[in-house]
Amino acid sequence: MQTISKTSLSDTAVQAIRAEILSRRWAVGEKLPNEAALCAMLSVSRGTVREAVRVLVSQGYLETRQGSGTYVLSVADAAGPLVMARRAGLRDQFEMRLALDTEAARLAAIRHDAADIANLRVLLAARGPSDGADFIARDLAFHRAVVAASRNGVLIGMYDFFATLIAETIAATLGADLPEPDAAAHAAIIDAIATGSPDAADAAVRALTAPVLSALDRMLLS
Repeated sequence: MQTISKTSLSDTAVQAIRAEILSRRWAVGEKLPNEAALCAMLSVSRGTVREAVRVLVSQGYLETRQGSGTYVLSVADAAGPLVMARRAGLRDQFEMRLALDTEAARLAAIRHDAADIANLRVLLAARGPSDGADFIARDLAFHRAVVAASRNGVLIGMYDFFATLIAETIAATLGADLPEPDAAAHAAIIDAIATGSPDAADAAVRALTAPVLSALDRMLLS
């Protein structure tokens, strides 16, 4: 494998490992090199490798076996839906994300526990100001935690599958044309989930997204 740059490390690691899988470097059922070997091949940290493997598991390329390692599950290109989604318009992408985020928040309102709420508040505090690539990762971590609190494995897997696209929608709000939802709008989602009301959680997510969708509508009409 080629070593990769330090920008968008997780995404680039996913792409590098997936390319090796699709090139049949490893056969279906074959065990991947261990974590240390993959780190050396890609010149990245163990955390980056773990995140890349987690994404590829969610996309159906790999499976992890407790106490054994990571194995190739499929060498078929499963990225078709992601490619199609990335070719769609930005408004369509935000609507797709809204559908995932609202249902996740509704289920989180029903299924969360105190630890989920505490974790969300920690992640929101860590999210901080919108200052580039690191901010995108912090913001995505917050939204992933909402999805995790839904306790829905399929929904969690779908969010992981579209993580790259979702990160791109976050990046789109860092420009001058689209508003980035502020900390207060994110805090309102936590508060709504904590009430246990699915409708309140749904409304909080929609309120967070509404200014972005309105701005996109104005751009389409101009």
